[in-house]
Amino acid sequence: MFRLSIPLRQALSRLTLPVLVAVAFGTMLLGKADALIAERVRVLLGDALAPFYAAFAEPARAVREAVSDVPALLVLREENARLREENERLRRWQSAALALEAENTLLRRQLSFVPEAAPSFRTARVVADAGGVYARAVLIALPPDLSVRRGQIALDERGFVGRVTEVGSRSARILLATDMNSRIPVTLEGSRARAMLVGTNGPRPRLQFWAEGTRPAEGERVVTSAEGVAFPPGLPIGVVRYSASGSAEVEMFALLDRLDLVRLFDFGPGGILPPEAVARPEPRGRR
Repeated sequence: MFRLSIPLRQALSRLTLPVLVAVAFGTMLLGKADALIAERVRVLLGDALAPFYAAFAEPARAVREAVSDVPALLVLREENARLREENERLRRWQSAALALEAENTLLRRQLSFVPEAAPSFRTARVVADAGGVYARAVLIALPPDLSVRRGQIALDERGFVGRVTEVGSRSARILLATDMNSRIPVTLEGSRARAMLVGTNGPRPRLQFWAEGTRPAEGERVVTSAEGVAFPPGLPIGVVRYSASGSAEVEMFALLDRLDLVRLFDFGPGGILPPEAVARPEPRGRR
């Protein structure tokens, strides 16, 4: 094998840097002297190296995507765990509901219970946010074949809306439960305590006059009471929410700020409502 002498290797090592500098300087001069040649060289180098870049770019892209997907995978894992827990809770509630339904059916059979007829209702469209005497009221259009009387109760697909206060030949006005002139006797479903729902002209009416020792619980459902035979019992109104000042308010089930269609129920002079005639919507989340 041919071997270089030590002095020659030392001389070559000293010349390496100057030669590289000279080659780089010469390349710069060549590029300045003839831009077309430099461009062709760059194109040829790009064409030659493109397959290698492509071969290395694909694994690099896969690695970047995998790294970027890690947070999403962690969130998805947490979401799956939450959904499994909710499904398990819903299955428990379903089992409890089926057991209660079977027990209720058995008890009614033993008592020879005769359910009352469901109340009749008609549907009307809200055409305006009425002003006038009341701050929170809506105006509904009455078709020619629709007979409405004062005192009828209005509900949307979620729950209690208000009562009819004025009736004309082609329209009627509904006083909403949030108006300050509204007073509705209610029952707290959890404790079965009675209270009064008072409108505030705001989005949430306020609970007042509940019995001592039966403070409304956060999230407790509120329904109408038959106290005074003014309202039928069991109409869903909303859930209890406490304001920043500590006042017990009710977050309404009904979408009073986006009313389109309302159902006008005629419960008769006694205001009797069979429990199975009213839907039980789930409360909306806190805004």
